[in-house]
Amino acid sequence: MSLASVRAWLTAHAPDLPIIETEASTATVIEAAAALGVEPGRIAKTLALRVEGEILLVVTRGDARIDNAKCKASFGGRPRMLPAEETLAATGHPVGGVCPFGLATPLPVYCDVSLQPYDLVYPAAGSLTSSVAVAPGRLAELVAKRWVDVCTIRE
Repeated sequence: MSLASVRAWLTAHAPDLPIIETEASTATVIEAAAALGVEPGRIAKTLALRVEGEILLVVTRGDARIDNAKCKASFGGRPRMLPAEETLAATGHPVGGVCPFGLATPLPVYCDVSLQPYDLVYPAAGSLTSSVAVAPGRLAELVAKRWVDVCTIRE
């Protein structure tokens, strides 16, 4: 159902963005990068967080991690990752396929500035074997409330 909701959302809002379906898993950053033939930084992972009681999504590059101090400065509280079952309930997508498209419930989505250096990034598309190629600016235009700086790049 999750891939179907993403497909329907993209058809309505961005019909020019085709879903890339692979036989290999795209459930982790490393698997997605290998399946798509790109560096891990280009994988646009979507993190489901709870901050001060509010659930929100942050889309960041694959080799980044949430920085608690930056997150607190941007969102007013310390972030907590949602457990898998809460993530599925809130987004309609399983962990490994979470994306900002075709959400089960309306959630605020923020794009981290770490995505900006890339011409194309690859968020998941609602399943463990699907992705979308999209320019970061277009991604933000389609789904984000605003750009934020809440991550640190892993060295």
